[in-house]
Amino acid sequence: MDFKTTFISPALNGRQVGFALVEAWIAVGITSLLLVVVASFSDFSGRSFVALLNYVDLDDVNRIAMDRLTSDVRQASRVQTASSNVLVLIDADGASTITYSYSPSQRMLTRTRSGGATQTNLTQCDWLTFNIRQRNSIGGTYDLYPVATAGTAKVINVSWSCSRTIFGRKENTESVQTARIVIRKQGT
Repeated sequence: MDFKTTFISPALNGRQVGFALVEAWIAVGITSLLLVVVASFSDFSGRSFVALLNYVDLDDVNRIAMDRLTSDVRQASRVQTASSNVLVLIDADGASTITYSYSPSQRMLTRTRSGGATQTNLTQCDWLTFNIRQRNSIGGTYDLYPVATAGTAKVINVSWSCSRTIFGRKENTESVQTARIVIRKQGT
C-alpha cells in the first residue's frame, strides 16, 4: 500500500497572494513616521522633565540662600560696610562679622564669617545688588530714605537673578528674587 501526497493549489483567479512592493513601501513609510513621532515626543518629554527639575532645584537654592541672608540680617546688630556687591554685618555679639560678597565674574554669592570658613550661597547668579536704607518711608511712596552712613542702615534691599544652561541653551531664568529685610536688633 503506497500513499502518495499530492498538493492541490487553490484557485487564485489570476491574483497573487502576499505583499506587493508598493504595499511594503507604504508599511515602511507609516512605521518610519510613527518612529519619528515617538522619538520627537520622547525628546520633548525629556527636555521638559529636565527643565522642570532644574526650575525646582533653582527655586530651592534661591529660597535657602534668601533664608540664610534674612536670618543673618535680622540677627545683626548693624551694618559695618555696604556696596552694591558686598555687605558686611556686625553680628549680634558685636565682635564678629558676616560678609556677603558677590563676584560677577564667577557668578557666585559667598558668605564668610570672621574667623570661619567661606560658604557659597548662590552659584550661576547673573546679577545681584545690595542697597541699604533707613527704616522711615518717603511720604506718599513705598520707598525708604537712603542712609547717610552704613552704620545708620536699618533696612537691606537685596535682589538677584540666577539662570542655568541646559542642552547648550540658557534656560529657566529664575524670576528676580528680591527682599526688603529689616535689622531687628538695635545695635550700637
